[in-house]
Amino acid sequence: MDTENPVVLQIIAQIKTVFDPEIPVNLWDMGMIYDIAIDAEMNARILMTVTAPNCPVADTLPLQVKSAAENVRSLKSVWVELTFDPPWSPENMTDEAKLELGLL
Repeated sequence: MDTENPVVLQIIAQIKTVFDPEIPVNLWDMGMIYDIAIDAEMNARILMTVTAPNCPVADTLPLQVKSAAENVRSLKSVWVELTFDPPWSPENMTDEAKLELGLL
């Protein structure tokens, strides 16, 4: 993931507005976004996960991420793929998220 790409940074900023309803931390800081790729035609592909395969919002969170990323006007399209490989772990969280949840 090219976190120096200004469009990727705009997508990340939008993803930071999406929260798991059970955890008061945004999906980016939770470490649920594994990759963001943008092709030459400005189509974005976001690879993400949720905390567990049986997560009650596993069907809605990818739609929320897609909707948030679509706020980046320079994108032609957004495609979000949900994966469980590798499985999410608390180790994925940023230090800020761990601090917010009392894990540091």
